[in-house]
Amino acid sequence: MEDDERPSLSGDAAKDAAQRLAAEDLDPYSHDELDTRVALLEAEIARVRAHQDKASAHRAAADALFGGPKS
Repeated sequence: MEDDERPSLSGDAAKDAAQRLAAEDLDPYSHDELDTRVALLEAEIARVRAHQDKASAHRAAADALFGGPKS
């Protein structure tokens, strides 16, 4: 992946693990190691999406209770 195609995070988040992973050289990894890495990253994406869905549901419940923005 070219540098300009990598995900970009702003502020302090730019120093987090995802940004470091995006910058890591993949050349030293074997095919099996890359498969393992992909599986781990897919599991992390699923975990983040599940958390995002939970946060969205929490926000929707709070908005419904307190009259927040309607979607």
